[in-house]
Amino acid sequence: MKILVASNNAKKLAELERILREADVAGVELIPLNQAPAYEEPVEDGRTFADNALIKARAGARETGLVCIADDSGLAVEELGGMPGVLSARWSGRHGDDAANNTLLLGQMAHVPDGRRSCAFVSVCALVTPAGEEHVAEGRWEGTLLREPVGDNGFGYDPLFLPADEIAAGRSSAQLSPEEKNALSHRGKALAQLVGDIRRLAGQ
Repeated sequence: MKILVASNNAKKLAELERILREADVAGVELIPLNQAPAYEEPVEDGRTFADNALIKARAGARETGLVCIADDSGLAVEELGGMPGVLSARWSGRHGDDAANNTLLLGQMAHVPDGRRSCAFVSVCALVTPAGEEHVAEGRWEGTLLREPVGDNGFGYDPLFLPADEIAAGRSSAQLSPEEKNALSHRGKALAQLVGDIRRLAGQ
C-alpha cells in the first residue's frame, strides 16, 4: 500500500518509516509530495493544528487517490493561551524567521515568573483515505520556556524549549542530538497513534 506523506521533509518520512518498522508493519511505501502527481497545495487557514493537518491530508487524498498523512505542529505557551500555536512559524509576521519569532516570544514573556512558563511542542497528524475515512492523533512534548536561547542544534523554538525530560540535565531541545530529539518527539508520539489504522488499511 502506498501512503502519501504531505511533506517533502525527509526527516518526517524517516520518522514514520522507523515507527512502522518498529511496529512490524510491512508492505507500506511512503511517498513524499515531490514524488506524487503535482497538485496545488491548499491554504492552511485553520484555527487549530487539527484543522490544518486535515486540510492538507484531505487535499492529498483527493488529488492523488492515495491514503494521505499530514501534520501541523508548533509551540503552545500556557501563559499565552496556547499561542503561538498555529501561528508559530510566522509569529513575528514573517514566515520562517526563527530569530525574529524567538525574540518576540522572549519579549512577550520577559516578566512572566518561572512558575508560569509552561509550554509544549504540539503535533497533530491526520490520516485521510480517498473514501473519506479520517483519523486524527495529537502528540505533546511538555516543557518550560527558557529566558534566552541555549544550544545550536534544531530549529524554530528549540533553543527556547527546556523539555520536561531534560530538567535535571538542564539541556534545551537545541542541545539534544537528532536521535535524542526523535525519541521524545511530539510528532513521533502522534504518528505512533496511527499505526493501528495503517496496519488495518494495509490488510495486516
